[in-house]
Amino acid sequence: MTYKIILTKQADTDLRAIYEYIAFTLLEPETAVRQLERIEKGILSLNEMPERFRVFEKEPWYSRGLRQMQVDNFIVFYIPNADDEIVIVIRIMYERRDINKQMKRINQ
Repeated sequence: MTYKIILTKQADTDLRAIYEYIAFTLLEPETAVRQLERIEKGILSLNEMPERFRVFEKEPWYSRGLRQMQVDNFIVFYIPNADDEIVIVIRIMYERRDINKQMKRINQ
């Protein structure tokens, strides 16, 4: 089964912020491009067997089936839906952020 990948507005904003930070704050535009390519490659790989990554263990996300995939120093949070054959990417965050605090800010 092949899943369709859907990025939320927040996930798209996260990708843009990652690029801008690396390219403009760290002054490493080539590194920024390569990092986004690796994250995007990881996201696109979710079109097959998206349930291979672990479930996020905090509620209310656990009961909703939120999963997390590590890509370098970033975590991609997503919800696979086997019935509709879609994967919804919710957030992409730097691993050292306060993940629980950031997840509480998402519309539940």
